[in-house]
Amino acid sequence: MLPREPYKGSTRKLVLAFDVGTTFSGVSYCMLDPGEVPVIRGVARYPAQEHVGGDSKIPSILYYDLHGDVRAVGAEALQEHIIEQAEDEGWMKLAWWKLHLRAKHLPSSHIRDDDIKPLPHGKSAVEVLADFMRYLFQCARTYIQESHPHFWRSVENSIEFVLTHPNGWEGQQQQQIRRAVELAGLISSKEEQSHVHLLNEGEASLHFCVTSVIASNILSTTPIDVSDYSDEEDDQSDSQGVIVVDAGGGTIDLSAYSMKLSPTSFEEIAPAECCLQGSVFVTSRARTLLQRKLSGSEHYSNPKIIEQMADIFDKSTKLRFHKPDEPSYIRFGTIRDKDPKYDIRSGQLKLAGQDVADLFEPSIEAIIEAFEQQRRVASTPISMVCLVGGFAASDWLFTKLQEYFLPLGITFCRPDAHVNKAVADGAVSFYIDHLVSSRVARATYGIECNIPYNFLSPEHQARQHKTFIDVTGGLRIPDHFQSILLKGTQVSELREFRKSFYTTRTSLTACKSASTDIMCYKGALQEPQWLDVERSSFSTLCTIHADLSELSRTLRPKKSAIDQSNYYQIEFDVIILFGHTELKAQISWQEKGVEMRSPASIVYDE
Repeated sequence: MLPREPYKGSTRKLVLAFDVGTTFSGVSYCMLDPGEVPVIRGVARYPAQEHVGGDSKIPSILYYDLHGDVRAVGAEALQEHIIEQAEDEGWMKLAWWKLHLRAKHLPSSHIRDDDIKPLPHGKSAVEVLADFMRYLFQCARTYIQESHPHFWRSVENSIEFVLTHPNGWEGQQQQQIRRAVELAGLISSKEEQSHVHLLNEGEASLHFCVTSVIASNILSTTPIDVSDYSDEEDDQSDSQGVIVVDAGGGTIDLSAYSMKLSPTSFEEIAPAECCLQGSVFVTSRARTLLQRKLSGSEHYSNPKIIEQMADIFDKSTKLRFHKPDEPSYIRFGTIRDKDPKYDIRSGQLKLAGQDVADLFEPSIEAIIEAFEQQRRVASTPISMVCLVGGFAASDWLFTKLQEYFLPLGITFCRPDAHVNKAVADGAVSFYIDHLVSSRVARATYGIECNIPYNFLSPEHQARQHKTFIDVTGGLRIPDHFQSILLKGTQVSELREFRKSFYTTRTSLTACKSASTDIMCYKGALQEPQWLDVERSSFSTLCTIHADLSELSRTLRPKKSAIDQSNYYQIEFDVIILFGHTELKAQISWQEKGVEMRSPASIVYDE
């Protein structure tokens, strides 16, 4: 365990971290008392799961009735009487529903919305997330009230929420999480959003690894200073590269960092990677294998039996598998269940070991491909890889990755204790320890603009048919992309990226406000310049707004070279702040020699 210093804040507060996973979810917390050393704890008791301790998580399952009301959640949804009532009353069971929220840019040719059960009529994925988070909060409150009498009342208005999400989720998904927090009643107004902190699962897992694996293997007894982080330039010579692989139910997230000692700190050294190849897709491929294998069986090709087999494969066969040269079994029935033609004897279906190994292969390949991508661009050589997450419990996954990493001279490990708690515990550590001092931009960000036409430029000549004369009388060309922050740039938390622009308006009234779209480019070009090249690689990430009513009073009209009509010119800077875990953007302008800024709030496209 990496030692911490006492909490230096002046008031008591509670940190609650929610890890809402595709298959399982959990909550961790920390009671911050001035002068006391912070201790991270997990909520270890949930309704219908009181007998489980230590690494307790609940299934990410909900039942809705025909009116769209929640009837059962988590372990309660697995109780026999609930399942029976659900069948009698036509309730809808939701599992894997988190995949409805996935970022559409992630490669997902193997999955479509049709492959996931539809949501209840009139319910959005954000509302389902809110219902589930409300339940997690109620469970956490009850557990803390029972475990720490009188504590809850002193902090119920001083709670900091940390919510995690896959590496591949960006602005739109982050906004959906924030909306869900409000719908769930965790906060009572938009003003309280400052108490909600979003974090990708890769960085949360890093914090967990620091306090378990990495700390015990490498680090000295350098204390973590639980206070505001001081961002200073340090010598890189003592750094070593670490990649954390968070293998979960839906996504597999890889995050690469350089690690420095004295004080302990980490800098992201490659864009985070995220692939939709978590453990549920091994089960999905198993279901397809079972359908194919049993398609000719009159009895065992029944969809309900196939689903029962796939469920048993998911809960036991998948986890136990470790040798491709030995058969695997799905124990689904009684001794009377047999059909030797289809390898069914005494209630067991036999699968060839190699067939089961093949089910894991796309996930293993995705991890290796993402690792190599990060290793190629990382500014520090990678010497260690940590495997965490629920999927990390698979010995076969661990063995196959170990076979790949060890010949490369890379230390490969997974924590002994409760790898499925990594994200929730790490999210609390993120709040109190704050180990990552800089992050890497995952894409290129900028804005669309019109630029003066250059007769000598071949690029401009090729777009001559698009030219137009603007209100000033100048010949301009549209569809230019002006980058502000390039992919792969290392960004410290305090660093700003800005570019200057201007816009023209024909009336003073139109000058009272301004809005600008921040665009994102995810293609292969290092410095994209034109929106008509790889158009599909550009997307609008967010829109920022500025109130320029004060500025508009100081503007003086200019004369157009075309017809001497009046126009007004507004000069402004677009600023991007990307050092924290969420992108923020602002517009700045000068009023009487003083820099003014719009709020750093952003509106995401749906």
